[in-house]
Amino acid sequence: MEQMHDVKPGQSIELLKELHILTRDGKMNQDSRRKLKQVYHLVQFIEPLLVELLRHQPAIDLVDHGAGKSYLGFLLYDLFFKARADGSHIYGIETRTELVDKSRQLAGSLGFERMSFLNLSVAQSSTSDQLPARIDVVTALHACNTATDDAIKFAVQKQARCIILVPCCQAEVASVLKKNKSTQRARDPLTELWRHPLHTREFGSQVTNVLRCLQLEAHGYQVSVTELVGWEHSMKNELIIATFKDLPRERPAARLNEVLRSLGLEEMQARFFTPLLVATDSAVPENIDQAVR
Repeated sequence: MEQMHDVKPGQSIELLKELHILTRDGKMNQDSRRKLKQVYHLVQFIEPLLVELLRHQPAIDLVDHGAGKSYLGFLLYDLFFKARADGSHIYGIETRTELVDKSRQLAGSLGFERMSFLNLSVAQSSTSDQLPARIDVVTALHACNTATDDAIKFAVQKQARCIILVPCCQAEVASVLKKNKSTQRARDPLTELWRHPLHTREFGSQVTNVLRCLQLEAHGYQVSVTELVGWEHSMKNELIIATFKDLPRERPAARLNEVLRSLGLEEMQARFFTPLLVATDSAVPENIDQAVR
């Protein structure tokens, strides 16, 4: 059928039906085609990272935070891990019990034995004995607001080799910028960048992702930023990929703290924690994590 041309060779048709990407008679509507294209596009970025990891180790443990219906996890398993009997495992972390139950049922019916779905928050997953002490790959697709930052903290704690993020709806930085508009700092001409509410939101979103990139670099990661899909498919299309290379940490840590100070965001230093904090006017938070080594 013509609509099947969108489906990759070897893809489980039953999986696509269960994920409601295909109808029961094998058809696909425009919305489903868009969703499938987005996930396929993300898989294209992730697959080379997985291949490279498997050149140096026998298996991969991957955690998908804010998994939702686990589109990404299921398609990664179906397209990449299913044919490899290497002990790799995918863990989907989700707080909504009904979605966890459905994913467990689907994995069971498809025989995807190396998939687990845990009804946990990111904070709970960091200490859960249901997960390995170390995780190789961490993904967070459209994890809203601070969930992306929680996923970064989880990845650093678990010494992840690769981190793949598609941030969404980040509002925390914007709220701090808004709160500080009327202070002495408002005399700085650069505050015009976020004086209007729309600009506050957009500038806050941009700054958030810049800080995340600096934070990852300050933990020794090599970071790249690109578009996931074209604007016609999604307005939330920034893709951040971090690969641990044990790079020098001093310069990005210093830059991160200087950006926080320059924009009046010192109170957010604990959110964008770094292993090396250079001297600033603000106090060093007590909960700064150890660097990934």
